[in-house]
Parts: sequence; structure tokens; C-alpha cells
Amino acid sequence: MQRYFIETSIEKARISGEDAHHIERVMRMKEGDKIVVVAQDNAHICTIVAFEGDGVVIQPTGEIIPSPELPVQVTVACGLPKGDKLELITQKATELGMFALLPFEAERSIVKWDKKKGVKKQERLQKIAKEAAEQSHRTHIPEIYEPISFKQLVNQVSNFDAVFIADEEDAKSIKRTRFAEKLKNAYDKKSNSILIIFGPEGGIARKEADALLQAGAQTMSLGPRILRAETAPLYALSAISYEFE
Repeated sequence: MQRYFIETSIEKARISGEDAHHIERVMRMKEGDKIVVVAQDNAHICTIVAFEGDGVVIQPTGEIIPSPELPVQVTVACGLPKGDKLELITQKATELGMFALLPFEAERSIVKWDKKKGVKKQERLQKIAKEAAEQSHRTHIPEIYEPISFKQLVNQVSNFDAVFIADEEDAKSIKRTRFAEKLKNAYDKKSNSILIIFGPEGGIARKEADALLQAGAQTMSLGPRILRAETAPLYALSAISYEFE
């Protein structure tokens, strides 16, 4: 069944905008057809009861589909990467269970966030996250935040139960810190919110890593191989899924 998100409660369920157009014009659904509607983080099986103007009126059947969400809220913070890598990270990380995406302006970020075009780019990323959440049957659409400064990122560390930095120098070390062990420790401490931080191309600068460690973050190693900026977050989310699910 097709899945759609609404911002109102299921009792006031009405689908409008692009989703209504998709239901009526693209999928060519009719009254009586069933769809899945996600409201307030719950996925409800609903029946289409009417097409009114540019909206679709639905009626919940009372059946709720179990949530597929990760048992921990994982926010991905990534240094602004080149090209369309942020779009790839948004899409694939959403499929893997990311809770939110927090881009930041890292020392080694080559690209700069264009404030004039930033709103439209952020809206596009949010749309990509919504479509990926629908495709992967999520009950939560990750929030894509506007990029912040590195100083603001450091101030965010205290807002999470556990914070990990993907440190390239750790990966090169003979005695690497095992991410699996740190995840197990976070699980034992019943950490509900996790922030994982990745640098752009070139990785996290040493002074950035030191500042994050002083703020309470921990290093993590994603194995002996150096991963690309768009690969590392996906690897980490997969490892978190393996450990917690």
C-alpha cells in the first residue's frame, strides 16, 4: 500500500497538495481503496472515502502498523561535502533509520552554503527525506536542519546521550577503538539519543576533533579502510542497526 504523511491527527485526516495529486492523478486510486497514512508517528491503514476539490478525504480502519523505527534516535552531523553528496546522504541515511541531519561548516569543507539559495536547497533535501521515508515505510521523516557553524556543533554535544566522531586518525591506528564496543556501552547505558559526526572530504581537522573530545564526544573507528564522506554515515547507521536491532 502507498504511504503518505500528514501533519494533523488521524481523526482530522485529509490529504492535500502533491500527495493528493499523486493519489488521484498518478496512482489513479478510487473511493474504497486502502492506503497507509502516517500521523503523529503512527502508521494507520485508511480507506479513501471521497475526493473533494484538491484534497482526499480518508477514514482510518483502526488498524495500526508496527513502527519500523530504530530504538535510538540517531542524528547525523556531517561537514558540508561537495556536489550532490548531501542529497545522497539524506536519501540513504533516511532509509537506514536516521532521525535528523545536521550539516555543519567544517574547516575542510570546500563548498560554502549559499544563504540566498539555501532555503530552496534545504526544502529539496527535506523533500528527498520525505520521499525516502515513504519508500522505506518509516513513521518519522528526518528533519534536515540548516547548516550550522562548527562552534554551534560543539555546543550541541551536551544535548545527546552519546556522541561519536568518525576520526580518520583512529582508523589508521594499530589499536583502533572498536565502534561495536562503544555502541554496546551506549546500549547498556540506555542511551536514547546519539549524535554521530563526520567530516567532509579530507575528514575532521585535528583542532576540531580536540574541541569535540573536550566537549564530551568519543572517537569511533569504522574499520581500517578510509571511507568517503558519503559512505561513512551509511556504514555507521548500518552498524547501529546491527547492534540495536
